[in-house]
Amino acid sequence: MSSTMRAFVLTGPRECSVQEVPVPQAAAGEVVVDVERAGVCGTDVEFFTGEMAYLHQGHAAYPMRLGHEWAGTVSAVGDGVDPAWLGRRVMGDTMLGDRTCRRCRKGHQHTCENRQEVGIRGGRAGALAERLAVPAWSLHALPDEVDAVLGALVEPGGNALRAARAAGTGPGDRALVLGPGTIGLLTALFLRAAGAEVHLLGVDDGAFARSLGFTHVRTRTTLLDLPFDAVVDATGAPGSPALAVDLVEPAGRVVYIGLSGRPSELDTRALVLKDVTAVGVLSASPGLADTIAAYASGAVDPRPLVAATVGLDQVGAVLAGERVGGAGPKVHIDPRR
Repeated sequence: MSSTMRAFVLTGPRECSVQEVPVPQAAAGEVVVDVERAGVCGTDVEFFTGEMAYLHQGHAAYPMRLGHEWAGTVSAVGDGVDPAWLGRRVMGDTMLGDRTCRRCRKGHQHTCENRQEVGIRGGRAGALAERLAVPAWSLHALPDEVDAVLGALVEPGGNALRAARAAGTGPGDRALVLGPGTIGLLTALFLRAAGAEVHLLGVDDGAFARSLGFTHVRTRTTLLDLPFDAVVDATGAPGSPALAVDLVEPAGRVVYIGLSGRPSELDTRALVLKDVTAVGVLSASPGLADTIAAYASGAVDPRPLVAATVGLDQVGAVLAGERVGGAGPKVHIDPRR
């Protein structure tokens, strides 16, 4: 086996290349995974442009290796790792807490102050490479029904599942999702699977959302005056948090999973006077296992969201905004190409 591998390396804002780098070794408690699919995310784009807040807060620095939505097969295990992991098809948690602090002990390792984030924070190399090293405890085994395409959609799906659950809707309820991008559409799929009547609000005619079977797709000028029991903000628009509160029914719920590039304004008096419950969702971590189960059962099928699968050599163009493939919002990378 070669001692080097191909990896996508970001060396500065809009500066990137595919390089030969050392193959990762399985340290104690860790495994090496042969990456089969990795998704490109909006967070990766922010690192590419240099806008990602972690770069300015000291949590991340160039050069860095992106990629936190992935699936692959375990090819090596380190000391202390059950050898039964060898050959297993897996995906893994992005958030790697220190497992000793108060937050981790309370089961909230995804909020650990000292956490690494795969391909994002703390120097932990990501999955836009032929191989990836991660702690064995962060792995989730994939059943046969969840192939590499679905496996690489588990991480964004876990975020969406948590948002949909936080909305608290079911049969007889009406939910509105602001922003029909990857997370918004995945959230809509989970809301629909729970029995809610789902509406989406975007900036165009929503042709792709309609192709997924969502008939209630509107813009600000065409949105119907309906009571929404829950509103999920999956946009990056600074005005959307306040809009969500404006649109939700009294005693309803608003869920915030989108992040704006600048501070948003929200009048908390509206929350109080409407008796609204507001929930923020940071991470997929608590939702990964149930997302895998939903994909395996067919309750949610996110495959149509993947517009194309390309090789490492095309990552830079994708991050720069080049459209490839179909109408879906997600691009996958196959590092073996």
